[in-house]
Amino acid sequence: MQTAFLKRSALASLLALAAGAAFAAPVTYEIDPAHTDVVAQWSHFGFSNPIAHFGEVDGRIVYDPENVPASSVEVTLPLSGLNSHVAKFDEHLRSADFFDAERYPQATFKSTAVQAAGEGRLRVTGDLTIKDNTHPVVLDVTLNKVGAHPMTQRPTIGFDATTTLKRSDFGLGQYAPNVSDEVELRITTEASAPAAE
Repeated sequence: MQTAFLKRSALASLLALAAGAAFAAPVTYEIDPAHTDVVAQWSHFGFSNPIAHFGEVDGRIVYDPENVPASSVEVTLPLSGLNSHVAKFDEHLRSADFFDAERYPQATFKSTAVQAAGEGRLRVTGDLTIKDNTHPVVLDVTLNKVGAHPMTQRPTIGFDATTTLKRSDFGLGQYAPNVSDEVELRITTEASAPAAE
């Protein structure tokens, strides 16, 4: 009887370990473009601080809470999703003066390192490419929530991130420094694991 009890205990321990390992495994999330926004803001001659939104974001996030450096981010920002709420300005931003969207229809970001930066915070370093200009960018990330989405029950992650970059590094330096070379980026995103087939 004692042998049977020991066997059952060993089996229960193995199952618990397996369940823990499955829970701790990295999860791949697909970015939800309907709940993702990248906002750029800059100074216009010191008089105002306009913004432009980059929507229709596509990409994936791999997050491993047990081994944060194994996490990664890959994002594509189609310039078709650029929107400043001023149609003529959007046309100018897409022109050869700035993004030259006809030749370079998208910007990309690919992480090169992910580090824990305190409770609920991450530091994500990666390569941002705009108009074939690639430079490293560091995102200060706040994890908003990780868990099952209440509407789909799919594993979901959400975070906000900020960084500041120099637009002239990416061939977007028109009118600097009167229009500030430094641009602040604010990102909010939600991403879910693919639905089971």
